[in-house]
Amino acid sequence: MPWNWQQKHWPNFTYDTGKMEPLEREFAHLLGTVTGAMKHLEEQDRNQIIVQILSTEGVKTAEIEGELLDRDSVQSSIRRKLGLSTVKRNLQPAEAGMAEMIMAVYQDYESPLTKRELDGWNAALMQGRTDLERIGSYRIHEDPMQIVSGGIGNETVHFEAPPSKGVPRYMKEFIRWFNGSLKTLPPLTRAGIAHLYAVSIHPYEDGNGRMARALVEKALSQSAGAPALSGVSRQIAIKKSTYYDALKRNNQNLEITDWLLTFGKTLITAKKYVLSSIEGILQKAALYGKYFSELNERQKKVIDRLFEAEPEGFVGGLSAGKYIAITKAKRATATRDLQKLVNLGILRKTGKRRHARYWLAA
Repeated sequence: MPWNWQQKHWPNFTYDTGKMEPLEREFAHLLGTVTGAMKHLEEQDRNQIIVQILSTEGVKTAEIEGELLDRDSVQSSIRRKLGLSTVKRNLQPAEAGMAEMIMAVYQDYESPLTKRELDGWNAALMQGRTDLERIGSYRIHEDPMQIVSGGIGNETVHFEAPPSKGVPRYMKEFIRWFNGSLKTLPPLTRAGIAHLYAVSIHPYEDGNGRMARALVEKALSQSAGAPALSGVSRQIAIKKSTYYDALKRNNQNLEITDWLLTFGKTLITAKKYVLSSIEGILQKAALYGKYFSELNERQKKVIDRLFEAEPEGFVGGLSAGKYIAITKAKRATATRDLQKLVNLGILRKTGKRRHARYWLAA
């Protein structure tokens, strides 16, 4: 069967609006709840949640593509770009580029989408890359742009994008559609179509998935009239196989109800995480209000990480080894720090000796 872009009526996607309406209503309600909760945060706490969500999105959108970024570096760069810190770190190109794109989407969401903006995102993401023919501009190579798995001789082609010569025309149509759809489509539907439409064209040599998720953020922010802080990449990273399966099921057909329902539910779950993160900030503020003077910087750093990992928490719980990895403390110091957190009632402990694990107390 031909790919979606080879269909006669491309790019006129069809879907069941009735099935999407309940999701659109639920998302609108969550958006209002999150907006209200953000207004109740102190400025310092509000900035913290913004930095936390943006840096998590940067790390997770890269992780989906198999790229591991240093979270502290991404977060430090975002804090500096927001004017919350003057500390300059020597960042690797990948971390610096990711922070640059994340902040461009966050700060410039209101502006109409342009090729120049997309090229800027790609140039930022591909900083330091020497293996690409084109950075910050559409691909031009004649070889098929394919998504392939399997070893040589046993390859499986999951998708083949349009030839490079057609990309400028397809992208001109996409940009026109994106800007025109703001007033005609509800948020989840528009964001879901934008993602599938963009990855189907696959306009750049690399970075297309990360940019498609950035387009989701821009689309939702425009619909909300404020930065969306969607948390979408974090949720996709948790359910990565579901995400890729849904893309695969919908790349040979223009009827995309299945994709929109799957992606819409993903965005709703992501928004619930954002809400729980805000609630966590309030809980942490109450905890620090009571114990701040009794905690050292190592303990505060770990408590911050534990709250950031909610609601799932650390996989397998916090161990002494993880405490050491986060704080660079010696084992004896880590043991004392953890025991004090247990004595204060901040953490609860399960298991003994090397099997000991620590969790935020309820």
